[in-house]
Amino acid sequence: MPDPRVFIIRHGETEWSLDGRHTGTSDIPLTANGEKRVRATGKALVGDDRLIVPGNLAHIYVSPRTRAQRTLELLDLGCRDRFPWAPDGAEPTTTLDARTNASIEITDRVREWDYGDYEGIKSAEVRELRKKRGLNEDWDIWRDGCEGGESPEDVTRRLDELIKELREKYHKGKFGKDGKPNDVLIVAHGHILRAFAARWIGKKLEDNPSLILEAGGVGTLSYEHHRIEEPAILLGGAFVVDAIEKEEEGK
Repeated sequence: MPDPRVFIIRHGETEWSLDGRHTGTSDIPLTANGEKRVRATGKALVGDDRLIVPGNLAHIYVSPRTRAQRTLELLDLGCRDRFPWAPDGAEPTTTLDARTNASIEITDRVREWDYGDYEGIKSAEVRELRKKRGLNEDWDIWRDGCEGGESPEDVTRRLDELIKELREKYHKGKFGKDGKPNDVLIVAHGHILRAFAARWIGKKLEDNPSLILEAGGVGTLSYEHHRIEEPAILLGGAFVVDAIEKEEEGK
């Protein structure tokens, strides 16, 4: 089993993400195309011989927003327990194809950056608004944060708390532990997940992490040299060969 990993998944396309509007607290649903693309991502990346192996997942963090929760549903991980947002009395998420025992936690720590006064408007409109208020026009969320919302320092504090918890609970002492689920999945939003990746490797948000995560996109974080003290962004992993070997053995 490889070193513990964190998979960060941005929710699928919404009308506002398609339009470039900053979507924080607003609960905007996925578009039909967004749902199709997330399903395709699940089929391509989830499975025993894929990037995300359900049986290796120890925990799932998900944003309180419906668009993130729907994205998790569409990935079809085969969660044994019912989703926390399901109505009381609902049947378990899956009864026939349970592939992961990972617990699912809804947490505000992975909600989107609070855009405050910039909620629902585009970056060009933010710059115009700031101009009218006598603020710098070359707005950069990583440096300036959002009026009436969160600053880079606010976001750093809540993400650092989460990263510390995640490493202590799910990764510390888990290197080289064959058969022990130690991967973590986070389903959330564009800005907060880019910020999470930056803080994972200790990069200051004010420096602008220069990372891109498309709607429905998947990123992978892990460690170097099998050491929890050396967190890293995993640019690309090797293909899993177990399934190929089993297929060849069966011939």
